[in-house]
Amino acid sequence: MEITLKNVKKKDLPIFESLAKSLGFEITKKEDKPYNPEFVKKILDGEKEIKEGKGITMTMDELHDLCK
Repeated sequence: MEITLKNVKKKDLPIFESLAKSLGFEITKKEDKPYNPEFVKKILDGEKEIKEGKGITMTMDELHDLCK
């Protein structure tokens, strides 16, 4: 059986860990990584290129035509 605790406050975590250890439970921690690091790098690289003037300018009509 597996139990998952979500949204545990940092101050309460030692209490849960202590209880689990005293009962002989195995504890595994999984850190949340909301975004794929490769995706984040692409976004940051794109923003950098825009600041360096490497982006292009499109009108809304050009954008609509591109999406058809």
